[in-house]
This record gives sequence, C-alpha cells and structure tokens, in this order.
Amino acid sequence: MKDSPDVPAAREEQSQFVTNSVLYKEFLAEREEILKHKWIESEKAGSDIGFEKALLDWIVKHRSNWRDRRMKEVRSRAQSAGS
Repeated sequence: MKDSPDVPAAREEQSQFVTNSVLYKEFLAEREEILKHKWIESEKAGSDIGFEKALLDWIVKHRSNWRDRRMKEVRSRAQSAGS
C-alpha cells in the first residue's frame, strides 16, 4: 500500500505536534541536564562514565530538586504572562 500525498503532510503535522508539546520539551530539558551531569562526572572520573550510569546517578542525586526548580520556573512564567 502506497502513501497518499496527504500522509507526508500528516506525519509532518504529527511531528510538529510532538516537537511543540510540553512533555517533549520537558524530556529534552531533562536529557540536557543528564548530559551535563555525564560530562561533569566523566571529567571527575577521567573517562567517560556512560549515559546509563550518569542517568541513574542524576536521578538519585538531582532529579527531585531539578523538577522542583523547574516547576517553580514554569509557575513564575505563567504568573508573569497572566499579569
């Protein structure tokens, strides 16, 4: 079965929806923090610690505080926009 001409447009629309979604933006922000943590911890260790180790370490040590700060920022932006 071949794609109709509307299928690429629908896929593009879906892709834009996902890219613009709050959930996806939060995922990207969290991933960026994990990658920063990976870099810092790898520098301390003198070699690459790997993403999985960095992920688990970041979740245990930093995720809760990061999410709290992130939510405060979101609320602050929302209040500023509403003023």
